[in-house]
Amino acid sequence: MNKYYTRACNFYYGTASKTYIKKKKSIPLNGCTYISFDKIEIIDRKKTKIINLKDINKLPNKQKNKVNVDLKNIKKKKTFKKLNLSNIPILMGVINLTPDSFSDGGKYNKTNLAKKHVYNLLSSGAKIIDVGGESTRPGANDVNPVKEWDRIKFILKTLKNKKSFISLDTRKSFVMEKASKVKIDLINDVSGLTYDPETINFLKKTKKPFVIHHMRGTPKNMQIKPTYKNVLLDIYDFFETKLKYLRKQGIKHNNIILDPGIGFGKNLKHNITLLKNISIFHSLGLPVMLGLSRKRFIKDISKENDTKDRIGGTISSCIQAYLQGVHILRVHDVKEIKQAFRVFKELQN
Repeated sequence: MNKYYTRACNFYYGTASKTYIKKKKSIPLNGCTYISFDKIEIIDRKKTKIINLKDINKLPNKQKNKVNVDLKNIKKKKTFKKLNLSNIPILMGVINLTPDSFSDGGKYNKTNLAKKHVYNLLSSGAKIIDVGGESTRPGANDVNPVKEWDRIKFILKTLKNKKSFISLDTRKSFVMEKASKVKIDLINDVSGLTYDPETINFLKKTKKPFVIHHMRGTPKNMQIKPTYKNVLLDIYDFFETKLKYLRKQGIKHNNIILDPGIGFGKNLKHNITLLKNISIFHSLGLPVMLGLSRKRFIKDISKENDTKDRIGGTISSCIQAYLQGVHILRVHDVKEIKQAFRVFKELQN
């Protein structure tokens, strides 16, 4: 039996989007008038086809019913506790308090440097601060949870008195428990909530918002020949299955973000496929997040034009994500990304 997937496509932006919506020629994406679409791609594991929205009623009943259910999720305005999703992208600024993160390991381990960096992230436009004490770069080893907590506790205590939305980047329920006594608004577990069996119980007990992140394998082995039957649909099925499991475990709230995990158990072809088709995940009805900043795929594409901070590649991939309605972007260079979007959006109007 074929399973069908629906992806919004053929987008309009800014003034053009609002004009087409007014003329009833396109539909707002995620309930926002500055991005709209007038076509959908219907996908199964054998073929795809793109149709105009006006032709949905011509589909066979099974396809039509599935598309209409998906379309309801694609059109609806996404909401999330303490976050305003009406003006995307929301920038999540990264603070890695580790000696070995792939991009900025060791840069902010001293208290004064970490505090200064957080201030810079917030003043530059970050709406979320993502605090991590364990590197999950390819090949990284596990960190003892006590050591991980010791690395981050001072910055969480500093942020406690600030009006900032705090994301905790950890795979360990021990660190989650400790941090929840200080201040956290979001759990960002790159293992997809699988590393620590107690994580689900913590989320159920505290009702904390969280990210479902996709990763194939572990940081130690995730980049050793990752394979998929169909990377786009396999990850979609992973999210769908995980959501059903979480509901059965008693987690009923919708304060959940989906992150397909660019670079986490994916090769270059996988990453490019995801970025080109990322709008498929809107049909799951939840906000979508991506971490693209400074990642290896930028080097793989740019080759001899690679740079240390990869700002050019980060900006271009972030704009690609925005053009398909991605809500949250996890980035290191907040000021530069904010500048890029201010200019880009102005040019769309």
